[in-house]
Amino acid sequence: MLTTLAACGGNNAGNETNKATNAPSENAASNKPGNGGGEEASKITGEVVFLTNRTDMIDKEYVDYEKRFEEKYPGVDLKFEAILDYDKTLKIRIASGEFPDVVFTPTLPNNELANYFAPLDDISFSGEIYFKDLKAHEGKMYGVSSGGSTVGIVYNKKAFEKAGITAVPKTYDEFLAAAQKLKDAGIVPLASNFKDKWPLDTWVYDIPTLIGEEPAHQNKRAETETPYTLDNAYGKSWGILRELYEKGFLEKDVNSTNWEQSKKDVASGDFGMYLLGNWVINQVIENGAASEDIGFFPFPSDNTGVAKAPLNPDFFYAVNKNGNVQAAKAFVQWMIEESGYDDFSGFIPTLKDKEPKLPQLAEFNTYSPKYFEPAQPVDAATQIQNKAQLDQAATVQEFVLTKDPQKVLDKVNAAWAKAKKDLGL
Repeated sequence: MLTTLAACGGNNAGNETNKATNAPSENAASNKPGNGGGEEASKITGEVVFLTNRTDMIDKEYVDYEKRFEEKYPGVDLKFEAILDYDKTLKIRIASGEFPDVVFTPTLPNNELANYFAPLDDISFSGEIYFKDLKAHEGKMYGVSSGGSTVGIVYNKKAFEKAGITAVPKTYDEFLAAAQKLKDAGIVPLASNFKDKWPLDTWVYDIPTLIGEEPAHQNKRAETETPYTLDNAYGKSWGILRELYEKGFLEKDVNSTNWEQSKKDVASGDFGMYLLGNWVINQVIENGAASEDIGFFPFPSDNTGVAKAPLNPDFFYAVNKNGNVQAAKAFVQWMIEESGYDDFSGFIPTLKDKEPKLPQLAEFNTYSPKYFEPAQPVDAATQIQNKAQLDQAATVQEFVLTKDPQKVLDKVNAAWAKAKKDLGL
């Protein structure tokens, strides 16, 4: 993943395993939306299991998805399994040799995707899609983004009003001043969700992109034995979060933050802001905020006054090449074109000609941000990271809390250099 994980809380769903053995067809999901199923749909049969990270949708939206999908494909038995710690758990399942029919791509080099997943180029989407080359290898596409997003400041307008903030900050100094006003008004300025760790991916991927104006920064790590320094995009980005922590602009106890509670706190105005993707906006609204009270503006990572923002994919759907490939491809197409998941999640739709419905995205674009589109991952960087067992979000945590940030970077760089050498890269 590049960024923007739409993670949620809740209990894990049942532990269904893949039982389908249907062989793939040459054009497995060519039937267009709105055909009511028809002859092509009747040929698609068997059980298909989708392994999702959206634990919050189990027994809720997924019930509707199951009903609607099975109405179109009456020969298919659709099931959902939700898990936490998604990437680690999925990798264990893949290593076991059995995993569900539809999953989100794990953090693997693109050149390994064909070992586990079926190419998806034969899905006849109704139009062009974003990010089609990001999970591709040797001309074949192995992943389809579930939606797109940008990253910025999601804020509670009533909290800003209470704090006397009359205009959104356009520079970093103005942002610090606004955070101080929120703090003085008894409002937690920024929900970091520090303990949950995964929200810190924003500081690993997005803020370095803005500070360095280079979306390929994760790839460029493979070119050096010291990818993390205090004066490069990583050190400067993590230094911002460290400064916010030291000024008391994050939660009172960052080691006991709670993701689900934070959505309620931003919705109520007890917390003023998130630095996350637009996907979180609907979740804040679902937790009690009026849509008109939630805004969205680009994060001012420097004092230039130039608005900048990343354009990112969310999780990529992938199809188990040994699963029910035909039904799985039909499900992926249905999720993109008919489910409404992009609107529910507040995503920029994967289909390029489909307009996003989220009003806060319209507000965001009034600031005319310079967008940075993602670079295709370089396998060498992914291989080194995996060999070094590097958890970048955990490194951010350590960097922020330590008395000596340089020692943290020295340790990570040493592990990186060793892994690079061991791989002969």
